Amino acid sequence: MMSHSSTLTPPERRSIPLWGQIVIWSALVALLALLGLGLRKAQNPILSAGSTVPDFTLTLFEGYSYQGSSQVSLSDLQGKVVVINFWASWCGPCEEEAAYLEEAWRAYADDGQAVFLGIAWTDTPDNAKAYLERFDITYPNGPDLGTRISAIFNRNLGVPETYFIDKAGVLRYIKIGPFASAQEIQAIIEPLLTE
Repeated sequence: MMSHSSTLTPPERRSIPLWGQIVIWSALVALLALLGLGLRKAQNPILSAGSTVPDFTLTLFEGYSYQGSSQVSLSDLQGKVVVINFWASWCGPCEEEAAYLEEAWRAYADDGQAVFLGIAWTDTPDNAKAYLERFDITYPNGPDLGTRISAIFNRNLGVPETYFIDKAGVLRYIKIGPFASAQEIQAIIEPLLTE
């Protein structure tokens, strides 16, 4: 009698090709990066009305100053209403509102109770300065170097965006898009001045 012995061989193990491994690892790294960004954003949420605005310093364009200084910090403006306008020379809607912002600024410039700060967002210095000259903008303006200031506000919609901060440093109103008149701007500022 012949013995019939059979050897069982384990099934052949198939490995994932190199390109497949690269895709899987890349997807995992991307997922972790998104998770990290989400956690970071959760720690630094988008400012909303009622939020205290963190301090920042704006270096002004040549020819612009605030009380003789070429820099202005938000903390220097405690006790004043602050209007922060993000703009760019390449922004058509910014051009629509430029004259209204300047007109509103001039209404408050003498008493100093409301301060306007223009912040050029992702613009070149030459184009930004040409824009300021073309619209005869006289209130303090400077570039958002490294987008550090816009990161504080977590801007992600576009320009123009305008933020109104009360005398205590609390964000009270956000305007996305251009203003239709200087009176619209003043209607937001006036109640903040009397608080």
